[in-house]
Amino acid sequence: MEFFPPKTAKGEESLYDRVLPRLAEANPDFCSVTYGAGGSTRDKTLSVVDRIQRDFGLVGMAHLTCLASTSADILSYINEAKAKGIRNILALRGDPPADTPELVRPADGFDYAYQLIDFIKQSTGSDMSIGCAGFPEGHIACTESREIDWQRLRNKVEHGAQFILTQLFFNNDDYFRMVDYLRNKLGVHVPITPGILPILSSAQIKRFSALCGASLPEPILTELDKCGDDENAATAFGIEYASQQCEALLAGGAPGLHLYSLNRSKSVLAIVRNLGLVDR
Repeated sequence: MEFFPPKTAKGEESLYDRVLPRLAEANPDFCSVTYGAGGSTRDKTLSVVDRIQRDFGLVGMAHLTCLASTSADILSYINEAKAKGIRNILALRGDPPADTPELVRPADGFDYAYQLIDFIKQSTGSDMSIGCAGFPEGHIACTESREIDWQRLRNKVEHGAQFILTQLFFNNDDYFRMVDYLRNKLGVHVPITPGILPILSSAQIKRFSALCGASLPEPILTELDKCGDDENAATAFGIEYASQQCEALLAGGAPGLHLYSLNRSKSVLAIVRNLGLVDR
């Protein structure tokens, strides 16, 4: 399951007092916490992961991006994570902050995730489990082809990534096509866990999909049009669609599921209950 650092005191109260206690019922294998664009939530990311581990007894994983960060910044983050008992990192290139889209890389920084993976390995040895991101439809910034993007994904694994978490998608064929290409053409055999984002509203999912380049199939758009501005109806549809999507992914051999919670519990808990992964 994935969370983001709350931006307000009310958000913190909701996450720690309601959302995490409810989702802990599902006993997830791990909980990841995002790292804001340009490192904007750096300290909060580690704080949330620390509390997830200490207060809820769950395995935490901290996201870490390299864009806009110096190697000293990254090393400080890694050392702080180790001091808090955090042993899992999702290594990402990351995005520039919205107000500085043409951000210049520091002289001693990194351009790509594989370089960050190398640096983490050199700095920690075998102390850290390192994962990376994969894109079933290809990264939005990759203009050549999705196959070229998947070849770059293999490069991350060759440099030491031990597992892959995918970006959100809504057509399972995209996931299985990527897995087949990585397994059978590129010889990649680390776990590739699909990332699933439950639909909460029409506006929300269209915005998220546009940001990451994920396609929305026509049947989804048709149902969302029927829901209109009724967010309760959209959420109910999102639970049903994601439940069916997850069931088919698991039946097709996916090693697990990475559910984007958006710091809410209702949809995620309903999905894992529908799948029989936690008692109703």
